[in-house]
Amino acid sequence: MKLFVSDGNPHCVKVLAVLEFTGVKCDVKHVNHEERVVPYLSRPALPALLLPSGTHLFSPNSICQYLIELNGQESSDIVNQWLEWEATELQEMVSVADVVLWAALYPILSDSSLVSGNQTLQLWFERVGMLAACVSAVQTVLQGKGLKAESLKTYLQRQPTTHHGQGQVQGRGTQPCNSPEGGGDDDCVLSEEEIQSAVVTWGKGLTDLPMVPERQHPILPQEGKRNVLVTSALPYVNNVPHLGNIIGCVLSADVFARYGRLRGWNVLYVCGTDEYGTATENKAREEGLTAQQICDKYHAVHASIYQWFQVDFDFFGRTTTKKQTEIAQNIFWRLHERGFLLEDIVEQLRCEACQRFLADRFVEGTCPFCSYPEARGDQCDKCGKLINAVELREPTCKVCSQTPVVQSSKHLFLDLPKLEAELEQWLERSTGSGDWTANAKQITRSWVRDGLKPRCITRDLKWGTPVPHPDFSDKVFYVWFDAPIGYLSITANYTDQWEKWWKNPQQVELYNFMAKDNVPFHSVVFPCSLLGAQDNYTLVNHLVATEYLNYEDTKFSKSRGVGVFGDMAKDTGIPSDVWRFYLLYLRPEGQDSAFSWVDMATKNNSELLNNLGNFINRAGMFVSKFFESCVPAMALQQEDKRLLAQVGWELKQYINLMDRVKIRDALKCILNISRHGNQYIQVNEPWKKIKGDETDRQRSGTVTGVSVNVACLLSVMLQPYMPTVSHTIRQQLNAPPSVTGTLLQGTGNFVCSLPVGHHIGTVSPLFQKLESEQIESLKKRFGGQQPKTTAQPATTPASDPAAQTAVNGADAERARELTLAVAEQGEKVRTLKGQKAEKTVIGAEVTKLLELKKQLSLAEGKDPEPVLTKGKTTAQPATTPASDPAAQTAVNGADAERARELTLAVAEQGEKVRTLKGQKAEKTVIGAEVTKLLELKKQLSLAEGKDPEPVLTKGKKK
Repeated sequence: MKLFVSDGNPHCVKVLAVLEFTGVKCDVKHVNHEERVVPYLSRPALPALLLPSGTHLFSPNSICQYLIELNGQESSDIVNQWLEWEATELQEMVSVADVVLWAALYPILSDSSLVSGNQTLQLWFERVGMLAACVSAVQTVLQGKGLKAESLKTYLQRQPTTHHGQGQVQGRGTQPCNSPEGGGDDDCVLSEEEIQSAVVTWGKGLTDLPMVPERQHPILPQEGKRNVLVTSALPYVNNVPHLGNIIGCVLSADVFARYGRLRGWNVLYVCGTDEYGTATENKAREEGLTAQQICDKYHAVHASIYQWFQVDFDFFGRTTTKKQTEIAQNIFWRLHERGFLLEDIVEQLRCEACQRFLADRFVEGTCPFCSYPEARGDQCDKCGKLINAVELREPTCKVCSQTPVVQSSKHLFLDLPKLEAELEQWLERSTGSGDWTANAKQITRSWVRDGLKPRCITRDLKWGTPVPHPDFSDKVFYVWFDAPIGYLSITANYTDQWEKWWKNPQQVELYNFMAKDNVPFHSVVFPCSLLGAQDNYTLVNHLVATEYLNYEDTKFSKSRGVGVFGDMAKDTGIPSDVWRFYLLYLRPEGQDSAFSWVDMATKNNSELLNNLGNFINRAGMFVSKFFESCVPAMALQQEDKRLLAQVGWELKQYINLMDRVKIRDALKCILNISRHGNQYIQVNEPWKKIKGDETDRQRSGTVTGVSVNVACLLSVMLQPYMPTVSHTIRQQLNAPPSVTGTLLQGTGNFVCSLPVGHHIGTVSPLFQKLESEQIESLKKRFGGQQPKTTAQPATTPASDPAAQTAVNGADAERARELTLAVAEQGEKVRTLKGQKAEKTVIGAEVTKLLELKKQLSLAEGKDPEPVLTKGKTTAQPATTPASDPAAQTAVNGADAERARELTLAVAEQGEKVRTLKGQKAEKTVIGAEVTKLLELKKQLSLAEGKDPEPVLTKGKKK
């Protein structure tokens, strides 16, 4: 990159400051004011940033924002607002936005009586209007007459009236399907040409459209077709997947693969279980089986779960195969021969109690970078940085909780720095042309920005793909190197012509689906392995990563019985299609989302039962009841034609979104169509008109015929999301088989697929209501043993058995989760206070914080009352540590884990106090923070088993 700046230009100050602040590497060149750096602009524009792709950025704020995002930081809403204000309010220069806004308001603001009293607005309007371009444009279009121009009146009279739902202005450039609840009658402005085009498409019928052929195995790339290879992250074999695992990879990939087949693409969807590694060995030891037996057992469990969820793999394989060994070892030797492997001595953690070297997933400790207490041995989930296990502070073995020791061993490394330049070139091409999700791009940028380091590819284990090098024959491949090769070996077990998919980047598009924690291995590490092998491998074109799905207000936990896991969902009595619908409705595309039983029932009862199901059932019932199950004649009026155009517009939005893997947003388009259909039926009342005269009966027939055709279209659009429901609808409507292969071709074809005289089948309801009693029962069943929060009379630990149990028995896993929750909620409270939010809002969040602290105390096996009464000034008899049993207990018994957490908290709060003092903040503000610091120090003393009084009285004179 190269940044062009000029002396004396104030806009260059900001970009140079941001460049220095972010530390982004970039050449800076000083030029004179008149030099035209951007070749396609008619005037000089500085500063300007030349990107590696040859594109120029010449807006100072855009350059700043690009540099910030390149540094791996996301621009918050408040940052964007400041940038917009600076560009539009602070600067006096006239921008394109000024001209656009001025032109839009001209007919009104040209009448000075309408803006009397707003001098700022009037001055702005006059300043922009003095531009020669604006004067000329007004004279040409409105003859300088403003509101009085006859041409303006004529234009306005020809425009249709629009209605907007939920107070949001929407137009052709927006997507009403992004709003879950939809809106009014016309969510988009439809021109007469668009309406007529929809009518023409409607009249084509199915016979005029191409058919999609049936799948025939093995599926191989075809010349002249769009060949799409879909993979989902390989689930680890000995973990039963929970709902978050399912939506994060296999279900999302299934929806896209099903959609691709409906579009006529040549799609191959492969997945399988990842079966090597220490976790399998440990599971085998626990259950008294061999590692292979464990893999066989749990592979069947996974396959059964995905089958129940109707995940339609073309092939579901596994990594413990001969093909895996052959392909992994081939890639290894190619890397070795080309000089991309290094040898080095590695210090590893070994657990003497377990008598084994510990794999990264079985080591946990404090992150050396951000002090997160639950960092894994390979990566910190909080800051995202790579970690070598020996770098962890206070490491523990997750199997036996003992402290491991460090031992040395010789290992092989992939020389990532040697491949970095080639990787960056490929990344620029792939992220620029493919549909990479924002989080995938950000995570990848942060890895590359920090500089790549050699990564160890071998491990001192028994259960894994053996390393073929004679000097390392006692080792196996590290799972991060070995597991992604599973995509190739699984395909090779599907067809011996696997190389037509995996060594064919010219013809094949590769889509990888995963949760965000898997991104670096698919965007950096695995591509480097394939680039280094230099064997024309197909690399990922579209990397689709979700955020995390949580369960209610916490995390899924099999050990604590919290959350729904794949093998439990079918026992709830709720059909798999409803599970699919809800998981896809709240798919965490842009941020984390949470499964909620109450919300699931609400969405089922409102969206499925009352909206989608109600419309489809009514449309079919009208045909059965009023027209002897035959589609009636349809004489289209303007209202019907407008509905055709509305439905066609939503269909195009659906296709546009699905093509870009916006799966959740596309689902809203389906629900919008059924809302349009319900409103159409409700306004026209075919059940009443069928009892009227000939004209009314004909009108009833038209509305019924159009509605049942909309229902048929919905059955096809639903197929990727709810395959069983989709099939049921088509059965009930006796829809021609060709509908599934025609309606989603091109940009979408809403045709009359059920013509006049078509005989439909038996219509019945599609969905059932989820009752509140059923939901409450399920919520309790899958809620685990959570601490009760119902208010109770004050009790001491001695008199309250439940509290006594909590005090005596700690839950370490729950405590770690709640420690994070307390930190996040505390940050939220501080932010609200800093923003001077309303006291009621702050109070509600403080209440949540106190409740979390209470739960944390219970999970740590402590009396929660000191947390709840923190800060209260109720008079109590003075006690010394010796006379106060609770304090005495704290003094006598130290809590090392709590002490570590509080040590960090004290350090952070101390830094905050010092900063405020350095800024000479108000004494009341500093005093409040000092009080917090003293309270933290008191808690730290208690956690360390010390008398807290010296801390509290420090500096005071008695």
